[in-house]
Amino acid sequence: MPESFEIGAPPIAVVLKKSARARRFSLRISNVDGTVSLTMPKRAAKRDAMAFATAQEGWMRKHLDKQPDRVIPAFGGTILIDGMPVALTQGQGRTVEFSEGTLLVPGTEEQLAGKLRAYLKTLARDRLSQASERYAAMVGRKVSRITLRDTRSRWGSCTSDGNLMYSWRLVMAPRGVQDYVAAHEVCHLLEMNHSAAYWAHVAAVYPDYQAQRQWLRDNGALLHRIVL
Repeated sequence: MPESFEIGAPPIAVVLKKSARARRFSLRISNVDGTVSLTMPKRAAKRDAMAFATAQEGWMRKHLDKQPDRVIPAFGGTILIDGMPVALTQGQGRTVEFSEGTLLVPGTEEQLAGKLRAYLKTLARDRLSQASERYAAMVGRKVSRITLRDTRSRWGSCTSDGNLMYSWRLVMAPRGVQDYVAAHEVCHLLEMNHSAAYWAHVAAVYPDYQAQRQWLRDNGALLHRIVL
């Protein structure tokens, strides 16, 4: 686990990252989840890093104040599925059920996030696996394995041996976006780059890819701000 410390009141948590390539201290605030990270030279002292962060407290608070609030799902509220808000209602039994625009989730408020996460992962695996197989057939390639993660820096990835990885949070985006990301990653089975030839493959199997790509650019951060 990365080392961290807090400064100010209310406290700001700062994640400390040591880098052999760093020549000076540098601060970064994630546009995805508001995480504050401080990169420092490998041999620098932690007290100096803390002093640097303290001197930049005003700058950090200014930028953090502009960050959209995190969204914490609760009964009576909503969760995004396929880009649409779905009502969250406390259900009975042992399994989550989706019925007429409502998600019935058994258990307590404290258990809600965990049960939602498990349900969305299962739904994402089903959706993205089907889409991946469909586009793989279109380009004449085979998918070796599909894994799901809660990634922050990318929505998907592809290895040269046919392994695909997706962020399960994609299931909260519109179905067209889910399909685009599947097509995007499958086309890497043909070109392991983002060359003109690669984008030609994407356009061939998913002509409307630019609109879906723009949706992720405009709205992707919201999916990460939903606390699950």
